[in-house]
Amino acid sequence: MCHSVDPMNDPTDQPSLFPGTDSHTTPLIPDAQTNESIDTPVDKAPPRLRLAQRQQTQTFFESLDQRIDSDHPVRAVWAFVQQVDLTPLLERIKAVKGNVGRNANDPRILLCLWLYASIEGVGSARELDRLCLEHRAFEWICGGVTVNYHTLADFRVQHTDILEDLFAESMASLSREGLVDVNVVAQDGMRIRASAGSDSFRREGTLQEHLTQAKEHLGNLKKELDMPGNQVSARRQAAQKRAAEEKVQRIEKAIENAREIAASREKRKEGDGESARASTTDPEARRMKMPDGGTRPAVNAQFATDVESGLIVGVAVTNAGNDSHELEPMLDVIKENMGTAPKQMLVDGGYGTRENIDLAAKRGTEMYSTLKAEQKQLDEGKDPYAPKRGDSPAMMAFRARMGEPASKELYRLRGESAEWVNACARRHGLYMLVVRGLQKVKAVLLLFAIAHNLQRSIALRAVQNEVG
Repeated sequence: MCHSVDPMNDPTDQPSLFPGTDSHTTPLIPDAQTNESIDTPVDKAPPRLRLAQRQQTQTFFESLDQRIDSDHPVRAVWAFVQQVDLTPLLERIKAVKGNVGRNANDPRILLCLWLYASIEGVGSARELDRLCLEHRAFEWICGGVTVNYHTLADFRVQHTDILEDLFAESMASLSREGLVDVNVVAQDGMRIRASAGSDSFRREGTLQEHLTQAKEHLGNLKKELDMPGNQVSARRQAAQKRAAEEKVQRIEKAIENAREIAASREKRKEGDGESARASTTDPEARRMKMPDGGTRPAVNAQFATDVESGLIVGVAVTNAGNDSHELEPMLDVIKENMGTAPKQMLVDGGYGTRENIDLAAKRGTEMYSTLKAEQKQLDEGKDPYAPKRGDSPAMMAFRARMGEPASKELYRLRGESAEWVNACARRHGLYMLVVRGLQKVKAVLLLFAIAHNLQRSIALRAVQNEVG
């Protein structure tokens, strides 16, 4: 790598930043001959400093690989990606031998970029694009291959199915290594701020008006772009048309969601169905109560964590405001990923409904959760663990189980695992989303889970080697 200075554009020819000084001849640190002019004692010598020399030409010869330490974390991410079977991604590439077109970027590079970005807490495709030019680790991943934010953004959200398969395959591999089992699993939900404005929610009637306006705008735009003599570039025309079409699709999706919300309210007999609103920005987002007590557009991310290893064994996302219906889908995900249902499930009170307790028992899973109004009954001198009228056999067994001291000790592990994973997700940037739609959100969550498990598996193997 060679750096040189253009003599016709030497920075030293610029005016001095310090008034009254000449940047060519006057040093910023006075020498012995000028000490008397600034009332410096004659017997006091000036300090000797190492000054920046930014105009000095230097020559470096090094490869990208030499710029990254042998134990740098990015090497572990790349080693993992090299072991992954990305044949499904390669089959989707249209640029093949014997056909015209530009060569496609290696999908291993794009996957590695997003996995390492998840570790570094980078969630924006534009920010990742910038880091590929300025950050050594991301530059090393690219290896001279140029990428742009459009390519990065499309890759992240267009292959959710492949990321699901990759997550399941990685869990199967970790299980074969003996690093993870599902004897005790903790599940918790985390509400993440959606990429939608609070004022973007509209009733169905207003949405219909917006849809009419959006369709009129799209029709007028197509006529305008088809007019002869149009000076707009083909690329800009495509972008304008795509934006108008996506707006129509979002509003149509918002109308569907508004109707679903209204039907759900009428079924539960909660409020007026006609007041149901959906967002025109992210139709699948819902207003949810956040940890700070406020209400904002959000999604509900669900993680299931193996308590012993700290590995994530299940990922799901929903727009439900509470967790009461999220146990069954997660049990299905764990069974699909690990081949077996967890023996014990630690969840908070939001999951602790009679239906979930009966469901878990039918699947051979012991559920551990807080009891509704447990502390209140204890304060009143009642036994919350005694069987109640109408309890099913699973519910009676649950009450008896939660009354045992050993069960209370086991339940304390929920915070050390499930809530710890949520804290890791926050630390790695999952506090506000930059993508819209549940499928795209799930892709972001899967990338985080895979990156988290990669880091955790390295630590677990290190412990195994020390013990061995």
